Amino acid sequence: MKQLLFLLLLLPCVAWSQKQSSLYVCPPCGPCDTLVFHQPGICPHCGMELILKNAINDPKMTICFYLYEGVEILDFAGPMEVFSYAGFKVFTVARTKAPLLSQGILKVLPDYSIADAPPADVFAVFGGDDNIAADDPEVIAWIQSRDKATNSYFSVCTGAFILGKAGLLDNLTVTTFHRSIANLQKAVPKAKVLEHVRYVDNGRIITTAGISAGIDGALHLVAKLKGADVALKVAQHMEYDKYVPEQGMIVSHATATTK
Repeated sequence: MKQLLFLLLLLPCVAWSQKQSSLYVCPPCGPCDTLVFHQPGICPHCGMELILKNAINDPKMTICFYLYEGVEILDFAGPMEVFSYAGFKVFTVARTKAPLLSQGILKVLPDYSIADAPPADVFAVFGGDDNIAADDPEVIAWIQSRDKATNSYFSVCTGAFILGKAGLLDNLTVTTFHRSIANLQKAVPKAKVLEHVRYVDNGRIITTAGISAGIDGALHLVAKLKGADVALKVAQHMEYDKYVPEQGMIVSHATATTK
């Protein structure tokens, strides 16, 4: 009798579990994260292939976007679009929480200041009036203090000067905005600065060329962390038909290959 009662109590739990296991959602992309479907297929809103809901159990990877007065809009807005749709958690940090102006046009309100910013898996910096950050000892010291908690770095355009000032580009092959190649080589003499390449991936550190190249570098990082199919779907969603997988230099130990 006790066994029968136990089975009767257990049946609703089993049914609920089976029902949960057959629910589908689209991969984390932001706009569609709360939608639930009862059959496999394609999300009608973002076009991504649906996956089982219980397959999503990993916390979102976090990316810290360091911004400053005069930062280039597309430098950070392009990668932000990529990482957002790929399901990463992006937050912005500046020296203070005061509003800053991007290219004298766009007012940005940072999520955090360097005094209270949480750690992040990826630290990203961008071009523009980069000397504001690169020549600020407090900002550079803050970047260096977070190094042990940072898995990887990502720079767009002249944001590479900020990483270089923090000592992160020494003995690496890197790139930057096409008009700043010689200046970066002078600023970081221990690095090898390349021109005519969309991005350079050193494993832990990815540097990209100017402005729109940040989108290519961001898609490359998505492909690296989440798979080529996810990066391709993000590019298609953005209608970014310029995307060519692995259109950059990937440095493996002492060997560099261009693809």
